[in-house]
Amino acid sequence: MPDRGGGPTGPRIRVGRPSRRARTLLMTLGVLAVLAMAFVMFAGFWTDWLWYRSVDYSSVFTTTLWTKIGLFFVFGLLMAAAVGVNIWLAHRLRPPLSAMSMEQQSLDRYRMGIAPYKKWILIGITALVGLIAGASASGQWRTWLMWINGVPFNQKDPEFGLDVSFYAFDLPWYRFLLGFGFAAAVLSLIAAAVTHYLYGGLRVTSPGARATGAATGHLSVLLGVFVTLKAVAYWLDRYGLAVKSSDFKATGNWTGLRYVDANAYLPAKTILFCIAAICAVLFFATLWRRTWQLPVIGFGLMVLSAILIGGLYPAIVQKFQVEPNEQAKEAPYIKENIQATRDAYGIDSADVKDYSGRGKTAPEGSAKEAQRKQADAQASYRMIDPNVVGPTFDQLQRERKYYQFPSTLDVDRYKDAKGKEQDTVIGLRELDLDGIPKRNWINDHFTYTHGFGAITAKGTGTDPKADPAGAPEFTESGLPTKGQFDKQKYEQRIYYGEKTSQYSIVGGPQKELDYESDGEQNTSYKGDSGVNLSNPINRAAYAVSFSEPQIMYSGAIGEGSRILYNRTPKERVEAVAPWLTIDGDAYPAVVDGRIQWIVDAYTTSNGYPYASRTTLGDTTADSLTAANNQRAVVAQENQVNYIRNSVKATVDAYDGKVKLYQWDEKDPVLKTWMKAFPDTVEKKSEISAELREHMRYPQDLFKVQRELMTRYHVQNPAQFYSGSDVWQVPDDPTNKDKNSVPPYYLSLKMPGQDQQKFSLTTTFTPNGRPNLGAFMSVDADATSDDYGTIRVLNVKSDVPGPQQVQSELNGDPEVAEFVRNLRGTDSDIVYGNLLTVPFNDGFLYVEPVYVKGGSANYPLLKKVGVSYNREVVFKNSLAEGFDAVFGQQAEDGTDPPPTDPGDTPPSADPTVKEALKDAQDAMEAGEKALQKQDWKAYGDAQKDLQEALQRAADAEAASGDEKGGADKEGGAKGDGEDGGKADEEGGGGSA
Repeated sequence: MPDRGGGPTGPRIRVGRPSRRARTLLMTLGVLAVLAMAFVMFAGFWTDWLWYRSVDYSSVFTTTLWTKIGLFFVFGLLMAAAVGVNIWLAHRLRPPLSAMSMEQQSLDRYRMGIAPYKKWILIGITALVGLIAGASASGQWRTWLMWINGVPFNQKDPEFGLDVSFYAFDLPWYRFLLGFGFAAAVLSLIAAAVTHYLYGGLRVTSPGARATGAATGHLSVLLGVFVTLKAVAYWLDRYGLAVKSSDFKATGNWTGLRYVDANAYLPAKTILFCIAAICAVLFFATLWRRTWQLPVIGFGLMVLSAILIGGLYPAIVQKFQVEPNEQAKEAPYIKENIQATRDAYGIDSADVKDYSGRGKTAPEGSAKEAQRKQADAQASYRMIDPNVVGPTFDQLQRERKYYQFPSTLDVDRYKDAKGKEQDTVIGLRELDLDGIPKRNWINDHFTYTHGFGAITAKGTGTDPKADPAGAPEFTESGLPTKGQFDKQKYEQRIYYGEKTSQYSIVGGPQKELDYESDGEQNTSYKGDSGVNLSNPINRAAYAVSFSEPQIMYSGAIGEGSRILYNRTPKERVEAVAPWLTIDGDAYPAVVDGRIQWIVDAYTTSNGYPYASRTTLGDTTADSLTAANNQRAVVAQENQVNYIRNSVKATVDAYDGKVKLYQWDEKDPVLKTWMKAFPDTVEKKSEISAELREHMRYPQDLFKVQRELMTRYHVQNPAQFYSGSDVWQVPDDPTNKDKNSVPPYYLSLKMPGQDQQKFSLTTTFTPNGRPNLGAFMSVDADATSDDYGTIRVLNVKSDVPGPQQVQSELNGDPEVAEFVRNLRGTDSDIVYGNLLTVPFNDGFLYVEPVYVKGGSANYPLLKKVGVSYNREVVFKNSLAEGFDAVFGQQAEDGTDPPPTDPGDTPPSADPTVKEALKDAQDAMEAGEKALQKQDWKAYGDAQKDLQEALQRAADAEAASGDEKGGADKEGGAKGDGEDGGKADEEGGGGSA
């Protein structure tokens, strides 16, 4: 049927054409531009394929790629077909020629304008919507793979009796299909309506019927499809209630059904489903009735029902049934939430025990001596804090300017010369490009290519005989390194590390800088890692991908040259397993003669019914991640309510080889991904015994679990509802910023254990209070039968918490004197990790104290603070601290000096008396401010405390100067500002 208004388009106007040479030039430039863009796209694809093939995970690349391509074409074609067919159908159903109204006359010019290009317009519109829909669908490749490969959890939700896999794997895919269906229906409806209007099927201002019968039937069917999809949405919403997040004023964030959901929203959704289904039938019925009267009435009824039944009725139930007796109404649902949350986060088997917290003090004599020995055996007290001594490693073991150590080191376990396992601090000497003497492309990418050696130190303290300055006692050191790994003769070259972010080209004509026992030498990489650059196509592709044209023509690249990139351990594991969430802390271990990076990885889900959600980025943040962004978790989805440490991965520091090991053999999410990516994860039995010895419980999982334990240690619904026993993770007392205290690895004995276990520990305080609320530890030794066992000590006494202990330590007179003496040396005090150890029904606090500055501008261990039963001492070593706090005599036979301001022998100087009284008052004011969380008052109290202690120290120093001035020259220099300097110059006494 011809279009209305067809006719001649007017006289033709001849326009001058460009010359043949110009046309040829323009065509050539166009072809070259297209080829250039095509090669850029090809280069990205080709280099990705080469990299995955080089690490033997090409199946991951191909599976992901084909899944994305399949989803792109299937859903792109479906969307294009839906929109295109409806445009074509609306055009075909256009009415015949009729009397021209003013409205139709105004549309004539548009019809005439598009008449010659109708086919191309149709193709263009359908192609555009198809591309957009296909690109959106390809991003759902994880959802598709989980749905098609999902395995059952063998656990059912309490409301609908469906397996958890339905919510974790099926429901997300059904929701995507529903969203795609809505988009297709709406776009088709808009496209059909516009086409009908353009060709006269719909009229807005013309007299008579507003729509032809054909247009009415067509649009009614599309509206019927839309309403049908809405009915399906109402039905799926019923199941969505089990994983719905909402605010619950009694408990905060909530996931799952509550009373109002089960008794109001659930029946409302069922009723709305029925109404929507009836309404859809009415729309379809217009194919025969040719009127919109009944469908419009039905649609209005559906909207009204959604407002009244879906909105007003639940609000009435909540207001008049739930709120008057909320605790009793919500109790069954709180119970389900508690159980599901504990299961989903792996804290269901946590052993929570009441604990006194008030330590027993032994009487004098042999009992006191036995208690002192017991304290020594209670834990392997780690005086070398890996979060502090990174700069010390860097200064003492860097050896060359172009090497570096990370600011935060790691804790592992190695056997000493006697075969006894000990906590060890380890760090790798990695490459630092900023320290290269002369920066250029050859040096950056060919000569300086790798780090060298693993440096280790005893975690328990320093060796005063070897280094009285307080440096770590290194057990593996030097360049090349020598020490405890001599028997293994391990491969010391580090081509893959946390600090190695640049690409390197190795193995070709250009030699690399290296070291042997006789000093600096040249070497050439002998590993099979990286991508071969002998092929000119490969070189061209990498030149384009890295925007480095020299790769294409440099003579430093030749036969055997290989390019290494994606060199950080977390980056490599994330690339080969894009379905895993990566722990923020990859740590090195020397295993079977190689340096292996060990990376913990998690499977997560956001669809575990009734389990409360947590935000990984926030939950895993602490004072370490705030200072070191490299420690942040690499999350595939930030909001989760199910997590398992299902995979442990290794990355070889020399050849970059990645291995994934199945750690949790029961995890259904991991089984699903192993079906999707077969032969990528090795069995747990493939882990060697030596490698297992260095595996440990991951920090980020522990952080998530401790955050959930603040509330979910309570299993009684009534108590949970009241929030009377909520804990909080305290702020790091050694850090000025208000960030959570990090968990600490430590070998210790928990109550009931007869030997030390390598553990990961943390503390809790009651919500809004500074005192200790609980202590939590998990067996972190992967070789232990109790690995992963969580033990919680619920403190029942008023025991000082970490912030209070730190405050008491800061207020100790010996600390004040120590700080005063540092002033003259331009040094700063640095507090190490405040370790908490259960001991004798109480808690023993131990904190290493470092000095940074002066002649050595890096932290050195100088003092140790110890606290037990509210007695705080500040000594030169842990042994002296234990001697003092447990009442034993020091090595010189004298009793330990008093450390509490209240126990200090009275001074004859009234200024000292007054200052000490003011200090005591300031300490009490500070504790009261902490209890009230009045941080301004706390800060003021700390200032008053420091001022009072300074006045006391100045007065004592002045008194000492008067007495000591007759003995040595220069005593007059011992004033308050330069007291420490005066001591060095022989000037006088100390407070």
